Amino acid sequence: MMKIREALFFLVLLFGIQTVTAQDTIKKKGKVDKKMYDVNQAAAEVKKSLSEDENDLQTAQKYEALAKQLSAKGEYAKAEEYLKKARDIYAKRNKKKETANANRGIAKVQESQNKTQDAIVSYESASQIATDKVAERINYNDAERLKNSTPEQKSDYILSNIDLLEKEGKKEETAEAYQQMAKNSIDRNDAKGAVENYKKALENVKHKPEEAIKIKSEIAKVYASENEFDKAIEINKKLINEAKEKNDSETQIVQMQELATVYFKQQDAEKGISVLKNAYELAIQNGKTLLAKNSLEQLIKEYNAKGNGDKSIELYENFFENFETLIKSDNSLVDSKVFQVTEDRIKHLEKEKALKDELISKKNTFNYFLLGSVLLMILLFVFIVKALYSIKTKNKKIALQSLRREMNPHFIFNSLNSVNQFISENNELEANKYLTSYSNLMRNMMENSNKDFVSLNNEVEQLKKYLDLEHLRFNEKFDYEITIDEALDGDAVFVPNMLLQPHLENAIWHGLRYKEGKGFLKLDFKLKNNLIKVTIDDNGIGLKKSQELKTTNQKVHESRGVTNTRERISLLNELYKKNITFEISEKESPETGTRVEINFPLIDRI
Repeated sequence: MMKIREALFFLVLLFGIQTVTAQDTIKKKGKVDKKMYDVNQAAAEVKKSLSEDENDLQTAQKYEALAKQLSAKGEYAKAEEYLKKARDIYAKRNKKKETANANRGIAKVQESQNKTQDAIVSYESASQIATDKVAERINYNDAERLKNSTPEQKSDYILSNIDLLEKEGKKEETAEAYQQMAKNSIDRNDAKGAVENYKKALENVKHKPEEAIKIKSEIAKVYASENEFDKAIEINKKLINEAKEKNDSETQIVQMQELATVYFKQQDAEKGISVLKNAYELAIQNGKTLLAKNSLEQLIKEYNAKGNGDKSIELYENFFENFETLIKSDNSLVDSKVFQVTEDRIKHLEKEKALKDELISKKNTFNYFLLGSVLLMILLFVFIVKALYSIKTKNKKIALQSLRREMNPHFIFNSLNSVNQFISENNELEANKYLTSYSNLMRNMMENSNKDFVSLNNEVEQLKKYLDLEHLRFNEKFDYEITIDEALDGDAVFVPNMLLQPHLENAIWHGLRYKEGKGFLKLDFKLKNNLIKVTIDDNGIGLKKSQELKTTNQKVHESRGVTNTRERISLLNELYKKNITFEISEKESPETGTRVEINFPLIDRI
């Protein structure tokens, strides 16, 4: 007995060594292992996606496809690994529906590995981020099913899922739920219920032969467990015949092994051994190393149980004689090696992609930093320019205000001289009248002193008060007239504040005052082509003669008055873009006097 165990250990050891070393040298012969072929195809697609640097979402979909094939082959740990990679991509791209589906897939393969707590977490995560109420409820039910320990508690959640999945028309998942219900029935010792649920599952996978075979096998096991051996044998034989017709040697061998198990339970060891021997020989013929090994182990177990050690030794010898041929003809070993190589390449490409993404991320971070710095500098530059422009504008307004106020002291001085003159002439009544008018004028001037533009009516009113004051003092020297074009709305039109007053003052003090006889001063406002044309016309002594009569101080004042006007107009044009023009000229002989023309656009708002 000890020798047999040592031989078996040696067999397993040699089997392992030969498997590893043979993988590098074998060539494909015989039929293809479809499951492994599908796994390799899916792995090749993943490798292609990574090597061609496809969109992350496309890669994630191919990860899922590979995980599905691995799960079908029973490679649940690897399936979980690739599903997690897919999930991480979906989560990064904020694809909630796809992330929830990936989490559900992860939960299923974790459940298949008996990683119950991990599966509960994955189902709950899928439920929390599900995009529809049905998916949310289904995942919640599965999480609760795993949390509960008794079959009775679990059944309610399974039935709820069956109802939801059937309404949604999800046949594959409905079949899974019915299989869960069948296992639940077995746990409750309800063999009849288990068979019924397996049959319902079978109805939903008619389009998937491989799934149908698994379910039929489970039904056969239920019958065998209830000692309904004839029914179990009938199902296994039917599956063997169907596999034989389809040339599916793998299914044929597996079903023969399961049939042998039923015979052994039926206490018909002879038939069981006969079927196992046929399964073993078929596995040898078709290069199914693992299946041959399984059949061999079952046969040895039965021979040893019967005390027939010679038969066991004979089987060992036969296995060793066929071992090299078996290894060389076993396509599954080649396919496994192909997958291993592909998977290594996938891991290498993933590392390259991660490194590339890291470099891109660092480059993008630097670019964003650089762009941010440039934008910050631009904003700073704009801020500085705006601040400088604001300061410049403010300075111009201050200068404009200063120029406007510059004329006030001379006007005040002249006005006070006028009052002094009335007092010296003992003309108290005229002095009081003058002071009253003067105070009203000054009050209005002060109220508008900060304004660059005032309404036409306001300006005219100010100028009329000023001319009334001067006329009160020099009534024997001039009369005046103010005319306004009817097309001008005095309340809606704006004109520059106190721009005209200095020229009215010059006309009176330097032109009309020295005229022999009484002169005339006319102030006219006309609208022409959206321009307001202001004319100050006097018939005084004129510019040339006025210069001859003036004192040095008077010359400076008059010159400063004209300069002040030009500077104010220049500042107004710069600040408000109004294109105001100014011209002063002497009338041609035989007329005498001076004409001042100021033109500015029609301004209806400031």
